Amino acid sequence: MTRSVLIEKMAERVKDLNLTKKQTEVVLETIFESIKDALAQGGKVEIRGFGNFRLRHRKFRKARNPKTGASVEVQPKKVPYFKVGKEMREMVNSR
Repeated sequence: MTRSVLIEKMAERVKDLNLTKKQTEVVLETIFESIKDALAQGGKVEIRGFGNFRLRHRKFRKARNPKTGASVEVQPKKVPYFKVGKEMREMVNSR
């Protein structure tokens, strides 16, 4: 599903609130930005029934360039991680 399809589906679901597609897009963007901001500050976002967004810390390691075979140093970094919630996992597995 693309962002535009998600916006259309959200706009259909909230018809009773009289929100335009543009207003629905602003709401969706606000949610995404809030999640990004929380992760950028090292926080965690928990949405009950859906899942958790958090950071995983990758350590420094040595890797190998597959093309040349040369040894490469990979610097430590933080990687966004999503862990699916129990309700969503059960719903997906039941279909």
